[in-house]
Amino acid sequence: MKKDLSVIILSYNTKDLTKRCILTLLRCLRQSKDLASEVIVLDNASSDGSVKMLKHLQSKNKELKLILSKKNLGFAKGNNQALKIAQGKYILFLNSDVIIQNVNFRTLINYLDKHSEIGVLTVNVVLPDGNIDPASHRGFPTLWNSLCYFSGLEKLSTYLPFFNKIFGGYHLVGLNLNSQHEIDAPSGAFYLSKRKLLDQMKGFDEAFFFYGEDIDLSFRIKKLGYKIIYYPVYKVLHLKRASGLEKRDRKIKNRTRYHFYDAMKIFYKKHYEKLYPTLLNRIVYLMIDKIKNQYA
Repeated sequence: MKKDLSVIILSYNTKDLTKRCILTLLRCLRQSKDLASEVIVLDNASSDGSVKMLKHLQSKNKELKLILSKKNLGFAKGNNQALKIAQGKYILFLNSDVIIQNVNFRTLINYLDKHSEIGVLTVNVVLPDGNIDPASHRGFPTLWNSLCYFSGLEKLSTYLPFFNKIFGGYHLVGLNLNSQHEIDAPSGAFYLSKRKLLDQMKGFDEAFFFYGEDIDLSFRIKKLGYKIIYYPVYKVLHLKRASGLEKRDRKIKNRTRYHFYDAMKIFYKKHYEKLYPTLLNRIVYLMIDKIKNQYA
């Protein structure tokens, strides 16, 4: 049977967080009036007992579907695998460390039904300290935006609002977070889109293993003329980096950072290389590789 909404979650060694994410999500879905929904969890070969926990949850919740991968497919490929079996008209990509409490999904879907020009919608994704997750509210990483971010000019602009539009383009720091507006790219933590559009895009680009795939997908969607909307009517909590940089294992930290800078290189080569002279491109790649190789 066709669904209004399919929620896709990737699980990788975050057993307790994933369980909390699923239970709060199911509670909200059931409170959303007349909503036919399903939750698809793909486990990326977890070794922390996540699979046993997920099977137990599935036995108690008929709307929960599981895909158990024998290896870690990464973010892009894992989500694409789940997308293949999703039956929803709309697809929500949701991180396993996101806690949803008071989101009315019927309201979100009705809103998107009325606005065919919107390709992607995200809500106010906040960190435990109450501030917005910067990755959920971004401009595209143009050379200028990237330079301002990595040089610290963007951070400086938060103290000097006059410079927001000049230096704050990567995280769109000059925009009012209390009002709805257009952005370039939300994060994959809460990424709501139309199934037909995702099929047209052929999902995430699997050249990205971890990081960058959400920006790339947003770039391609906006290139077709669709809008990407920040919709702060609802708020979700992102317990960020619980499965990434905050892990104590140095190997995991280094590998995470390696994929971060590798994604930067892939994105630049795919979308920006053709815009700039060869010498500048070589300098950009040299700088990225120098940092990336520290974590190889």
